[in-house]
Amino acid sequence: MNKDLRSRLATTELLILDVDGVLTDGRLFYGSGGVEMKAFNAHDGYGLKKIQLEGISIAIVSGRTSDIVEKRAKELNIRFLFQNVGQKNEVLEELHRESGIEPRHMAHVGDDLPDLALFQSVGLGIAVADARVEVRKSADFVTNAKGGEGAVREVCELILASRLEGNE
Repeated sequence: MNKDLRSRLATTELLILDVDGVLTDGRLFYGSGGVEMKAFNAHDGYGLKKIQLEGISIAIVSGRTSDIVEKRAKELNIRFLFQNVGQKNEVLEELHRESGIEPRHMAHVGDDLPDLALFQSVGLGIAVADARVEVRKSADFVTNAKGGEGAVREVCELILASRLEGNE
């Protein structure tokens, strides 16, 4: 990993996450009566808790709306939750205003075309391993893990390791 990427990881103060395809594997399950189900990776959750302890804020920005996502955000004590977002970069102003964090100190993890606008607007764009080709090509970094299979944990560990290296 090059020095510039490590520096941008180390100065990340807010991590923005997509849901379907990043926090989950992208599959949608519907039970009888239309009940929606999603599977979240517990390892990702642990990584998010660890970076929060280091003072890094978390935001979820999703194009869909789901009670399950709201529940997961509450479980993980994620303060910034934006659902049913058409243009994801439109939440950047509000995130900046509410958090006080400059977009250059934000990183976004995404997997699909709606994530590209945020990649262009934040300090670091990260694609999961199984993201669309266009997204992987536009990303500053591509994880080894797939969405819903530990990609978020991988990003969290990279941020923490980069911060440690910066303090040595």
